Amino acid sequence: MEFSSVKGFRDFYPEDMVVRNLIADAWRRVSLRNGFVEYEGPMLEYLDLFRVKSGDEIVSQLFSLTDRGGRELAIRPEQTPTLARMVNARINALPRPIKWFSIPWVCRAENPQRGRGREFFQWNVDVIGSDAALADAECIFTLADLLAELGLAPSEAQVFLSSRSLITAALSAVGVETSRHAALLPILDKRDKVPAEAFEEMCAKEGLAAGQIASISAFQDAATLEEAAARLGPSDTVAAECAKLAEVMGILDRMGAGDYCRLDLHVVRGLAYYTGVVYEAFDTDRSLRALAGGGRYDNLLETLGGPTLGATGFGMGDIVLGILLAERGKLPSTAESCDCYVIDAAESLFDAALGVVAELRRAGLRTNLSYKRQNLGKQLKAAARSGAAVAVIVGEELTEAGEVTIKTLATGDQRRVRRADLVAELKR
Repeated sequence: MEFSSVKGFRDFYPEDMVVRNLIADAWRRVSLRNGFVEYEGPMLEYLDLFRVKSGDEIVSQLFSLTDRGGRELAIRPEQTPTLARMVNARINALPRPIKWFSIPWVCRAENPQRGRGREFFQWNVDVIGSDAALADAECIFTLADLLAELGLAPSEAQVFLSSRSLITAALSAVGVETSRHAALLPILDKRDKVPAEAFEEMCAKEGLAAGQIASISAFQDAATLEEAAARLGPSDTVAAECAKLAEVMGILDRMGAGDYCRLDLHVVRGLAYYTGVVYEAFDTDRSLRALAGGGRYDNLLETLGGPTLGATGFGMGDIVLGILLAERGKLPSTAESCDCYVIDAAESLFDAALGVVAELRRAGLRTNLSYKRQNLGKQLKAAARSGAAVAVIVGEELTEAGEVTIKTLATGDQRRVRRADLVAELKR
């Protein structure tokens, strides 16, 4: 019987782990330097946490099960509800603002396709306990910082900003009752993803008149906030929401991240809990799925039994990001499994070679050697296959002059160094 991995789930061979670790290390490095601290939650949560709090889109994508006690559980499809639950559990003990990040493994029962699997690693960055525009801007800045960290220029990837509260204000401005907003937001989020006729039909089914559809469409197509407000006509609420989004974008400009950020009122976000600024990151060609998405979710902690507390943040998956990095040539060309490969030129020198291996490893150098006692030529071939940058040859010169040979495997160049200076030479 032949076995394969489960549909939509990945095997990570060593060369795949190089990419996975490169991404995760960058996520962690950027998070820490932007002042976020790491946390983690459980893989399994009670199903109700997602059923009630994340909206129908996420609930339909759950891997769920019932345990032996009859409790309904789900593998986490995202981390934000877990974050809210954890913060609520210690709300009086945690200093604010809470700046946390995590890199969980999450699962969604989606149809696998390019850029989307049923499992992925997701970088989550959140600020809880602040209503300030600076909190939103800091999360977006951290996202832009990550793009730059991985070598993606503004010409290659962008963060597209919008506002859920501005869009609901726009709906009210064209005469749509507040009670219908929740049903219309997912439709507006699909406007760029379906034919115009299908979009208009979905809006009409929710009771929008042709004039209202045209007004909202014109609003979403606006290139600037001033233009968006003008297309709706006078509205104090729209003006106030435009000012809030403009404040966030102004902070990003002053922080030097403005080149990565662009207004796009087509961004609505599908999850039910967003309340304010929302954003998505894409490659500039829009040839891939979203790289990241997030926004403000001020009501989520309260709906989970906690206090009313400002919250904002985003998530970024590893799959689409890995594809983009590969397409743009941002990944390492080879996977080095070790820094150096130690070779004994004669069997009588094997014990000395073992001593060299141990010393190099204690010094933090990734070091390998052959398990078989082979001639020099075969060991050099094994060294080349290992991906090591250099071979350290322990030969007769060790006993004669206290020296070993360092051979650069890519060029064949070699030099002799004093045994006592070997670590320093390799770390130069």
